[in-house]
Amino acid sequence: MSLATTTVGLAAAIAVVSGVRTSSPLAVLLTAVAVAVGALVVAPLLRPVARFGGAGAALLSGIAAQLAVAWAALAYVPGMHVESGWSVAQVLVLTGLVMAAGRWLWAGPGNGYVVDGVVRRARRAASAAGRPADDPDRPAGLLVVQLDGVAAPVLEQAMEAGLAPTMQRWVVDGSHRLEPWWARLPATTPASQAGLLHGDSSTIPAFRWWDRELGRLVVANHPADAAAIEAGLDGRDGLLADGGVAISTMFSGGAPTGFLVMSRTGRRRGLGPGQGYLRFFTSPFVLVRALTVTLGEMAKELYQARRQREHGVVPRVSRGGWYVPLRALTNVLLRDLITSIVAETLARGAPTVFVDLVDYDEVAHHAGPTRPEALRALEGLDGVLGTLERVLAWAPRRYGVVVLSDHGQSLGATYEQVEGRSLLDTVRELMAEPDAPGVTSAGGEDFGPLTMLLTRLVGPPRRGGAVAGPDRQAVTSASSAGPPEVVVTGSGNLGLVWFPRHGARLTLEDLQELHPGLVAGLAGRPGVGVVVVDTRDRGLVAVGEAGVRLLEPVRAGSSALVDGTDPVLGLGPRAAEDLARAGRLPCTGDLMVVSAVTPSGHVHAFEGQVGSHGGLGGAQSWPFLLHPVEWAVEESDRTDVAGRRVLVGAELVHAHLMRWARSAGVRR
Repeated sequence: MSLATTTVGLAAAIAVVSGVRTSSPLAVLLTAVAVAVGALVVAPLLRPVARFGGAGAALLSGIAAQLAVAWAALAYVPGMHVESGWSVAQVLVLTGLVMAAGRWLWAGPGNGYVVDGVVRRARRAASAAGRPADDPDRPAGLLVVQLDGVAAPVLEQAMEAGLAPTMQRWVVDGSHRLEPWWARLPATTPASQAGLLHGDSSTIPAFRWWDRELGRLVVANHPADAAAIEAGLDGRDGLLADGGVAISTMFSGGAPTGFLVMSRTGRRRGLGPGQGYLRFFTSPFVLVRALTVTLGEMAKELYQARRQREHGVVPRVSRGGWYVPLRALTNVLLRDLITSIVAETLARGAPTVFVDLVDYDEVAHHAGPTRPEALRALEGLDGVLGTLERVLAWAPRRYGVVVLSDHGQSLGATYEQVEGRSLLDTVRELMAEPDAPGVTSAGGEDFGPLTMLLTRLVGPPRRGGAVAGPDRQAVTSASSAGPPEVVVTGSGNLGLVWFPRHGARLTLEDLQELHPGLVAGLAGRPGVGVVVVDTRDRGLVAVGEAGVRLLEPVRAGSSALVDGTDPVLGLGPRAAEDLARAGRLPCTGDLMVVSAVTPSGHVHAFEGQVGSHGGLGGAQSWPFLLHPVEWAVEESDRTDVAGRRVLVGAELVHAHLMRWARSAGVRR
């Protein structure tokens, strides 16, 4: 089948490109055979290049090898004639286009073509060893596939719609069990993945945050910051130690070998990691087809965005600019490359493999978590699982497959769409003096009842007083040197606010003295659900539009938890517990803001995202865990959440993954 499709693609390309001619159909067939054989011969010769040059060298040498092999075949096969290298390049591109179109018309199974060569080699190796397909006597292994951002209810919806047939088959056949788990605040990839891989997320308050000691913003998906975050994790027993492999992850999980691992970008780790990319880059037409389909994905995104605008779909956000090529790269080229690397890793028998697939998460941020294009992206990820099944049948290990997500996503108009301004602009306005012209005063009668509650809680503000507490300095907003006056970041519908010119975290009393209307005014905004702030004597408090709740009653020494209307009502189950934990994470903001949550579970991201995660509300806190039935979840580790007995926190999921890995014999 591979030879036939290649021959048809070559014939179509040769018919179009004027610089290439043939005298017979047999010559085209021989050219297809020559290209396939040439690739097999050349690939081993490039391994030293990839070993010492890494992924970049593998890419460049692979493309050069494809051009050289195709040029030699077109030039020396009897009955073929080629005029230039440019003609060879055109033939490669057009052949890939025809093959991609043919697979689409034939409704071929996803990106299975990227593992054809791996499956053939694995089958030959198994045959040489006298091992049948799915041999039950093989040593065990563990494959963990993370589908980034997929909520448990969304996966269930996709299964019912027939968009996740592979996972649905596993559940129906009884080999796997699907259940939700609870992602604690912050419901972000850095926090959840650190918990899943390292068993520790206690140093990660958001996706990006201000570090007072470093005096700068830390962003989790920057390589240097990711490396520093991983170095500071308390987990001592990474999931992927003892020979595991991390693929397309933010952190390494202790793996000696990693591909596309953010925390190891720019660092040489593992044995020749560049070789893992080589098969993909040297396979005839695989890279070309992936690039061709990538361009088609860009066209599809432009059409789908226009369709949303024409049909007046709301809520929605802009889907132009950098997002168009980014979606195409993650949904096609990167996914094909990752699938190829995972297949190679499984065929070589790595004991434990963890891979993160981000396609759905990226699309859902801009289209919405249950919109058609997002569900189609999820369908593509299910297709990847089906593709990997072909490799698993012939792999030297009998892999147990666990599929999970790190968080979900929640739909909703952005905070800026609701308020008409960003969270930063809101904070700046509320910091201004009450009598400043053109500025709405946070201390006016609109917030009178809430201001009285805060006064009853911490006493009246002392205007112009010094900021209390050790190592704190009263720095006015007129200071010109040093760090910025205020820093505001958004991680989905979780917002954090810092005042970096102060040496330590400010309390509610400090803020009442420095900016008397800030907390009450912020809590009273329609787009804000709750503001969490520390106090000098009563611990963390949650401030809402019409009430205050103590989040640490034991610390406060008070039995009266709520004054006024409980501000955490409507934010979902475990809101108080999650806010109390997140409010004590190192480097968390002086103010922690969670957006309002509508009765239908919609939230308001502090970023330009119609589907978001990071805070509370909706499906974002409900990721899923799909695991083999023989690997049970301990009942004693479950907690009651909204009428369900579930695991709470990525650290507990990590503990179960470790337990399953040990039972399989792949971890000491």
